[in-house]
Amino acid sequence: MKKGLLLIDRGSREREASEELDVICKGIKAKGDYVFTDYCFLEVEPPYIEDGIPKCLKHDIDSLTIVPYFLYPGRKVKIAVTEAMKYQKDTKVKFVVTKQMSMHKTLADIVESRIAATLKENEVTLSNNEVDVMVIGHGSKDPNAQRSLDYILNELKDSYRNISRCWLEIEQPDIFEGIKKCEKDNPKVLIIVFYFLHEGAHVKTDINNDLIPALEKSTIEKSYITKHIGTDQKMIDLILERAKEVEDAN
Repeated sequence: MKKGLLLIDRGSREREASEELDVICKGIKAKGDYVFTDYCFLEVEPPYIEDGIPKCLKHDIDSLTIVPYFLYPGRKVKIAVTEAMKYQKDTKVKFVVTKQMSMHKTLADIVESRIAATLKENEVTLSNNEVDVMVIGHGSKDPNAQRSLDYILNELKDSYRNISRCWLEIEQPDIFEGIKKCEKDNPKVLIIVFYFLHEGAHVKTDINNDLIPALEKSTIEKSYITKHIGTDQKMIDLILERAKEVEDAN
């Protein structure tokens, strides 16, 4: 059976997002059994779903594995899947849809590796149980988004002195409240995790607009910021695992 794979991402105008998705697709193609791998966006910037699906169907394939490339479940994922599946009725190519990228230990492993790399880069020699961690997520009205990030914290809570979360927008606590909570814990060092897939506007600008003044107003003396999730090899493996789950089931 000849298979194709399409990532559906939320969308970003920042070129880094497209560059990272291109790296991810090439990694999947190198390790997976696909005729092609490609990506499209739900919103913000083309190629949109209405560009991506027809492009995929021009290939000689029997099935198309559609991957909602989102860190949280919720309305955006449902919209992306619904829009993509509209094309199923007009083709004999079988569409299968994976789970989104949430509630999986691989994500906790990536966060842990980001923390370790940041500690090493900044020559912090404290043991992990002396390190405080704050994870910044995007924010969503869907309660499953909160559970998804809580899953990460629960996986890592035994490894660090304190671990907490806050949100860029929509939900509470926001970044200012998150820093206030960390400040009360009087950390020796605070590692701040940017829990985002891409180096888009949120990572490059929006978070820092709140984070920098919040840190300046706090008494926290040492704080360091990790890289976002990005193009980690473990992310490629997670996508392939999600794809295999649904392909084997169908």
